[in-house]
Amino acid sequence: MIQFLLNQELRSEHALDPNLTVLNYLRDHVGKPGTKEGCASGDCGACTVVVGELQTDDDGREHIRYRSLNSCLTFVSSLHGKQLISVEDLKHKGELHSVQKAMVECHGSQCGFCTPGFVMSLFALQKNSDAPDHAKAHEALAGNLCRCTGYRPILEAAEQSCCGKKPDQFDAREAETIARLKAIAPTDIGELNSGDKRCLVPLTVADLADLYDAYPQARLLAGGTDLALEVTQFHRTLPVMIYVGNVAEMKRIERFDDRLEIGAATSLSDCYEALNAEYPDFGELLHRFASLQIRNQGTLGGNIGNASPIGDSPPLLIALGAQIVLCKGETRRTMALEDYFIDYRVTARQESEFIEKIIVPRASVEKLFRAYKVSKRLDDDISAVCAAFNIRLENGVVAEARVAFGGMAAIPKRAAACEAALLGSPFNNATVERACAALGEDFTPLSDFRASKEYRLLSAQNLLRKYFIELQTPHIETRVTAYV
Repeated sequence: MIQFLLNQELRSEHALDPNLTVLNYLRDHVGKPGTKEGCASGDCGACTVVVGELQTDDDGREHIRYRSLNSCLTFVSSLHGKQLISVEDLKHKGELHSVQKAMVECHGSQCGFCTPGFVMSLFALQKNSDAPDHAKAHEALAGNLCRCTGYRPILEAAEQSCCGKKPDQFDAREAETIARLKAIAPTDIGELNSGDKRCLVPLTVADLADLYDAYPQARLLAGGTDLALEVTQFHRTLPVMIYVGNVAEMKRIERFDDRLEIGAATSLSDCYEALNAEYPDFGELLHRFASLQIRNQGTLGGNIGNASPIGDSPPLLIALGAQIVLCKGETRRTMALEDYFIDYRVTARQESEFIEKIIVPRASVEKLFRAYKVSKRLDDDISAVCAAFNIRLENGVVAEARVAFGGMAAIPKRAAACEAALLGSPFNNATVERACAALGEDFTPLSDFRASKEYRLLSAQNLLRKYFIELQTPHIETRVTAYV
């Protein structure tokens, strides 16, 4: 059984199809059709809902953290112990919520199909920011598409509703909601079971290891932003899933003198503060990683584990010399991330083995790290090329070099020939040009709808030149903001 709050209504579900998305649960099972399906792939934001989770601050204060998610990519099993809020829940005692009023008064809706998603993104923005600036508003709404209004009135609605906000019914009932969430906090392994399909929800790494050993054919479900596409886009059935999002040990970020240890189930949004503090370029790239809804849901471990050649985080982590800890039963092994990727969607992971954590070296003033993403759109788009450079100079000579790319091969990969051309040479134009030529030995990229092979290779070479120029003249840095 799983339990969650549907606004304030306790829902206990036993026999639902684990492949059921929150979108279809709302529309088909509880009669709340305000949430719309636009793309079923997490691109348009029409299906945005807000999920509340009980959080305890370092000082012991309990509160509810509200986050926007794409309900089309969220399986119902991931709601275990949480609160789900849809657009129907905002109206209170016959009065529209302030974000709904703002959309009306600022003329932010025309055909109206996308409006519920925008309203929920605005609601989450209001809950998480007292006076959001333009950058925060753009970030909150970048995952919502509208074909009618041109966005200006929607941004005006964001300013009106989120600046000088007043308490609403959710604030008034916060203590009550906290008490109800504490009452349904999971204490044992949860399960949805429809007979031929099941999803198991462990609470500890040990339980996860035992379950995965018992069901090696199971698919691990973290954020689901990639896995759910198999159901929504390819209409496949997932007979057994194990949801890792309630394993608290895998959602921690621990700081040591020489490293960060990031649990594999940590969301990309939660990774931001720690990674940005060490490596601002990593933080900048995370701002361009899909949309806020996806970052709230997708995990760092999932972005590694799905072994996509165009995943944004692996090239950066490889350039930083990151490692991963793999767990199978009671056995753990640590390996360099670059060794995890073997071939297209093929990894070094063994049966019933899973990524438990990612180890990232802390920043060093001696190493010069930069990252760049080239894509057709600035926001909410997949990389054509993603590049990361990390070198250490001694008296102007390259003493260490780690260069990694995504989108250039079947796997995220270091550029060995490029690194060899840099090592031991003065860091000057001539050396950089030799290293650019060596990239032609490292990669034979493919052409696809994102970019041609010629464009990819030239872009990779130009990003290395860009890296060199920026280090010589840091005042002109643009770093990760490159796009086609």
